[in-house]
Amino acid sequence: MRVYLPSTLTELAGALEARELGPAPLSAYAVTPALREWYAGGDQEELEYAAMTAAARASLRRLAADPKAPARRVVLAVEMPDDVVRWTRGGDLDESPALVTVRGTVPWKKIASGHVDDLDAAGDVRAAAEALTAADAGDDDARFTVDGAEGHELMWYATQELAHLL
Repeated sequence: MRVYLPSTLTELAGALEARELGPAPLSAYAVTPALREWYAGGDQEELEYAAMTAAARASLRRLAADPKAPARRVVLAVEMPDDVVRWTRGGDLDESPALVTVRGTVPWKKIASGHVDDLDAAGDVRAAAEALTAADAGDDDARFTVDGAEGHELMWYATQELAHLL
């Protein structure tokens, strides 16, 4: 199963050194039954993009929690066996319908690709990370700032290229 793991460049550096992502459990995003229901008109490619976008939002939250991390969202596309990925519909109405839990560490060799903001997005991403709390509280200006970061497309990187981003 393809899952999308939110990360930061700081976390990516640690994973590269350890040659794995962990510890488990890890929050990730995937094409789930709830996502298929929510986006009923989407084909597989559109559903995967929706799951990756949800992971990018989670990456932004990680950046908000670690203001010293470089201001670039990171999403790692990973191929995992179905039996280590669990989908449980949570009670939080704001929770993404793509949310899953990976119940094990992720070996580096399972990473299929990385998706990272271009350097040009850093200013918008940092502003969005700083505005998240206000956006969550309903501030329309802060939501506009968060949307500004989400307007940047993540760049695709092959696994062997990820070390060069650090």
